[in-house]
Amino acid sequence: MAAANYLRSEDQFLCSICLDVFTDPVCTSCGHNFCKNCINEHWNTSDRYLCPMCKKVFNTRPELHVNTFISEMVVQFRQSAQQKTSSSSEQQVSIPGEVPCDVCTGTKLKALKSCLVCLASYCETHLEPHLTMSGLKRHQLIDPVENLEDRMCTKHDKPLELFCKTDQTCVCMLCLVLDHKTHEFVPLKEEYEGKKAELGKTEAEIQQMIQKRRLKIQEIKHSVDLSEENADREIAEGVQVFTALKESVKIGQANLINTIKEKQKTTAKQAEAFIKELEQEISELTKRRAEVEQLSRSEDQLHLLQSVQSLKAAPPTKDWTEVSVRTASYKGTVVKAVAQLEETLSKEMKKLLEAELKRVQQYSVDVTLDPDTAHPDLILSDDGKQVSLGDVRKNLPNNPERFSKCACFLGKQSFSSGRFYFEVQVKGKTNWYFGVARESINRKGVIRLSPLNGYRTICLKNGNEYKALHVPPVSLSLESRPQKVGVFVDYEEGLVSFYDVDAAALIYSFTGCCFTEKLFPFFCPGVNDGGKNSAPLIISPVNQAE
Repeated sequence: MAAANYLRSEDQFLCSICLDVFTDPVCTSCGHNFCKNCINEHWNTSDRYLCPMCKKVFNTRPELHVNTFISEMVVQFRQSAQQKTSSSSEQQVSIPGEVPCDVCTGTKLKALKSCLVCLASYCETHLEPHLTMSGLKRHQLIDPVENLEDRMCTKHDKPLELFCKTDQTCVCMLCLVLDHKTHEFVPLKEEYEGKKAELGKTEAEIQQMIQKRRLKIQEIKHSVDLSEENADREIAEGVQVFTALKESVKIGQANLINTIKEKQKTTAKQAEAFIKELEQEISELTKRRAEVEQLSRSEDQLHLLQSVQSLKAAPPTKDWTEVSVRTASYKGTVVKAVAQLEETLSKEMKKLLEAELKRVQQYSVDVTLDPDTAHPDLILSDDGKQVSLGDVRKNLPNNPERFSKCACFLGKQSFSSGRFYFEVQVKGKTNWYFGVARESINRKGVIRLSPLNGYRTICLKNGNEYKALHVPPVSLSLESRPQKVGVFVDYEEGLVSFYDVDAAALIYSFTGCCFTEKLFPFFCPGVNDGGKNSAPLIISPVNQAE
């Protein structure tokens, strides 16, 4: 059978939490296995129920059952490992790396014990005298080791049985009374157990570090998988859009050629009708000219006079003086075709921006206003969602976080990684400023909003002047007046984008930013402008409905 030839490795039966062979293996719904106690302890110390391997979040704590198949496989693995251990122990011949018997001649057998008195190691056969003879029974036997001379005190030729904690060295009984009288001693076994416990603790710490790094590897791999999925989706959408655009260009080009050809065909058809009519008149006139020419050559006076009377009347002819074929004009044809293509492109851009806005809205966060940062002239709502400029300055403590010169404030929430998005309603306002600011901005003097001073913001001035406060400021030409503006930040990407939410249009993006500090949402409702700008800035909930 194929199963009989299957080579099992220890890695297949290791729990990713304790890094040991499974005990009571259980399987989560996402397909990952753990020791039952390990996953339960992991969830007992966490505020969320998620898989340590793939980070899948479970809404409720999953009910776990022992995976009988994996459990049976683990039992077979343990039995196989024990059989290998048993078979290897039956091999008595010393191999490289093992301590050989010092008494054996010829083939050296594997030593079972070493004697600290005889300073020799013995196989099972040559060890027997130390187990049966009364004189040798008193010798100190230890597990087989090489270089037994190193276990003897070089000064007193006695076994190293004590540990001097003062000098941090191993000593014999004579060292205790002769050279280390005032020092602190413990039996070698006691120091060994202490050091072994420390090593065990260190090993556990290292094992925990390994576990964390293995989990981090899984996390990184999962991130790469998500990134690959996102890349595939973006490529598919991009190919779809560009395919549609190429088809639109192809159709537009065909329509342009057909329009021009139809115009040319109409002109040619009209010219052909005129030419046919002219040729008909020429034919009639040619016949009449021949008759007149023949009659004019007659020498018979009577015949000429009689024939002139009977000569057919001249056929009717058209006055061609004003008749002409106008050259077809193609002026504006290409422009019109390009305009139609531009309209198609605009529709595709609209679809893309709508899809982009929906994607960034998935990173929406709950932003509230921080009263500890607000200028004393500002009025904040109780829910921390609205702010306007008041007429009376409040008596507030001038704490380090508060803006003292300009009527500004920050959100309570800060961000130092990842992506986040929030929306601000600006309906009815003629003046406003907002965006994001780094934590170390100056809050006590005159505020100059620019990236050099830690701000990425846009603004409305005088009711119709929209600007991105870059260096220098960038004037923005918007098709419509935004009523609600979305702010999206990708910390690692160094991107801050502003959207007209209702129009699903990108207003402006700060790109290539290098963030190293916490970022806070930043707001300024602007001056009252004689009551024209009295409407509040409102942090509004994000509507993610399809």
